[in-house]
Amino acid sequence: MSTATFNSICFNQGYLRKGEVKISKVKNRNQRVKFYVGGASVLSTKCMQSSEKNKKEVRIGLLGASGYTGAEIVRLLANHPYFGITLMTADRKAGQSMGSVFPHLITQDLPTMVSVKDADFSSVDAVFCCLPHGTTQDIIKGLPRHLKIVDLSADFRLRDIAEYEEWYGQPHSASDLQKEAVYGLTEISREDVKNARLVANPGCYPTSIQLPLVPLIKAKLIEHRNIIIDSKSGVSGAGRGAKEANLYSEIAEGIYSYGVTKHRHVPEIEQGLSDAAQSKINIRGMQSTIYVEMSQGVTMEDLYQQLRKSYEDEEFVKLLDKGVVPRTHNVRGSNYCFMNVFPDRIPGRAIIISVIDNLVKGASGQALQNLNIMLGYPENTGLLYQPLFP
Repeated sequence: MSTATFNSICFNQGYLRKGEVKISKVKNRNQRVKFYVGGASVLSTKCMQSSEKNKKEVRIGLLGASGYTGAEIVRLLANHPYFGITLMTADRKAGQSMGSVFPHLITQDLPTMVSVKDADFSSVDAVFCCLPHGTTQDIIKGLPRHLKIVDLSADFRLRDIAEYEEWYGQPHSASDLQKEAVYGLTEISREDVKNARLVANPGCYPTSIQLPLVPLIKAKLIEHRNIIIDSKSGVSGAGRGAKEANLYSEIAEGIYSYGVTKHRHVPEIEQGLSDAAQSKINIRGMQSTIYVEMSQGVTMEDLYQQLRKSYEDEEFVKLLDKGVVPRTHNVRGSNYCFMNVFPDRIPGRAIIISVIDNLVKGASGQALQNLNIMLGYPENTGLLYQPLFP
């Protein structure tokens, strides 16, 4: 994005001194007016009164609302000026309020959760699908065709349905929809997302890995061989289901590897990197610290400058100052990805570190970013939460 975009503000022309800037208006959706101020695009909307808070332009259905990603969608939409939730499903929690399941959301005026089979989609314009993989295909296949859909499961991420069956242990039941789905790594696939009806939202590991690697692979600055990825996630990435291995006493004050040699995000990562390289890439490790071999004659400075160039105009991907180590503490609760590149002690190699909040940029935040684009809104709308610290 080459211009600065501001949204959800009240804009008063009276604050501008005569002759300081050139202003022109372009009508843009109902109450919104876009101003071009000194080359920057500024989106203005009438200040919403409290009586208008539920009368939003886009009616959102949230499927699988009782999981962590569903709760994050609700939190993010609380301050979205155009998206309002009109339908929520949660089969095991049908009949309950969101506040009873997630007390921190008790202040939100939300519909009672219902079973998917009882859902009425006549009052919905777009859907976030936060259901477990394997259950999503048949449900999305049955949704009305006019709906815009962002699916946060893994069911539509892999183009090759045979590969899906290999990694997820069951055949794909919506192959026609799979052909239609767009893989929604926002900063890489923005133009495809704009025209999509169904977006497959990336997983958290693939997001933190592909954002730094895709620009470097496309620029032919790193070798395709010997890419080693060591990724670690907070336990919230495993979902809300009760599992013995995720009990506090099992995971507190320690770290352990899982999915060794068979983590389900591996084919998704390899698919994205192979697309960038236009040849097959296999990765090693899945335990996002990334170890790469630089192409002949390439320096660590070349990698840094390529990442700077690739993301200097991006809202949510930030290359840190040289020498600054990205920390998960500094992106918690936000839609940001922080990254940096460091020289390895082995000549010709470099180390890339990338951090995200696995439930926001790695899931619900990126999903909202994608739906904003699909519906023609500034993609940062509802996402300008700053990281939580301490």
